[in-house]
Amino acid sequence: MAITAQMVKELREKTGVGMMDCKKALTQTDGDMEKAIDFLREKGMASASKKADRIAAEGLTSVVVNGNEAIILEVNAETDFVSKNEAFQTLVKELGEHLLKTKPATIEEATASTMDNGSTVADHISTAIAKIGEKMNLRRFEVKTKTDNDAFGAYLHMGGRIGVLTVLEGTTDADAAKDVAMHIAALNPKFVSRDQVSQEEVEREREVLTQQALNEGKPEKIVVKMVEGRLGKYFEDVCVLDQAFVKNPDQKVRQFVESKGGTIREFIRYAVGEGLEKREENFAEEVANQIKK
Repeated sequence: MAITAQMVKELREKTGVGMMDCKKALTQTDGDMEKAIDFLREKGMASASKKADRIAAEGLTSVVVNGNEAIILEVNAETDFVSKNEAFQTLVKELGEHLLKTKPATIEEATASTMDNGSTVADHISTAIAKIGEKMNLRRFEVKTKTDNDAFGAYLHMGGRIGVLTVLEGTTDADAAKDVAMHIAALNPKFVSRDQVSQEEVEREREVLTQQALNEGKPEKIVVKMVEGRLGKYFEDVCVLDQAFVKNPDQKVRQFVESKGGTIREFIRYAVGEGLEKREENFAEEVANQIKK
């Protein structure tokens, strides 16, 4: 297939590799973005950490906890200015409280639900748009429940640029649950434990690491042992229980949670705008547009 400049740009942003190498990788893999990323990693040009989706759109995440129920949500806006706007912050708070109370199953159900003021969520957001002057939308949310013997951990980083909700079972130590949420905000693990990583994903990582080692000129007889060692490092990158605890690097998160008598049941981490494209616009234009409103 034809390799476009936009495809090269996207691969470069995802891997940090030069444009010519990105074009070569896309040509070799017939334009398959994921295979191109693996191709560059096998050549030792790109690290796995660079695969993360870009943080593009603006807005806020929020966490609301009420007894044994909690919600994490993300509301998007066009510019970073709006996330500092009191009216927008109030909107996010109102949406969180309403959704926690009504517990809709989908975004569509959520936007059609009626709030205490008699407006639907969709109309309430439309009113805020008219007042603030920017397009806004409820992007996603998740409601979680626990028992009296468990703990929620809620943490917002940079005022809501990143939001994390954790559920610890077997302990009521909310401070410990918040510390785990803070760790997750910082290190961005994808899974709680190794058994949550699909066999398909493990095999894909093993293949990449094997090819990487062979390309480094390592003897085949020691490649298998090397790959298993590097696979252990991969699990440390993606599984929170295997990670060194940010508040005490001499201790694994698993050890910290066990010392509190609990286990991590699950966590949700939202970063504002992850996976969304941001319109091409420089800071000066953003300021000028705000002044005009």
